[in-house]
Amino acid sequence: MKPQLCVCASGKGFNRCCQPYLSGSTRPKTPVQLMRSRFSAFALGGYGAYLLETWLPSSSNGLSEFELSQLSVDWQHLEIIDKSQQGDRGMVEFKATFLDHYGEKQRHHEISQFHRISGHWYYAAGRVLT
Repeated sequence: MKPQLCVCASGKGFNRCCQPYLSGSTRPKTPVQLMRSRFSAFALGGYGAYLLETWLPSSSNGLSEFELSQLSVDWQHLEIIDKSQQGDRGMVEFKATFLDHYGEKQRHHEISQFHRISGHWYYAAGRVLT
């Protein structure tokens, strides 16, 4: 049986891509791996604890595990546009396609900042582009 492809659009099977991160069996080693796994967590729903664990606490704006576990948007596709890493700082620019409440395709274009603390990557901030 062929493994199910990961929702992050990496082209890899879910079990070899984001699933090990979401299950907690391993941690992302790069900002791109963290970005992809966080997209998967949002797209699949039910992973609010993972999203909080990978969010720099000072920038999570008081969001709860319950709120983050809800499927509030129908995420369809992730496209990595650019990426960089210098030491313990990283950046990922991406476009995420989703369906709005009317079933119309929309795009979320963001430049995300990541920080590595004690060997673990965290989402620190994002700037939405138009």
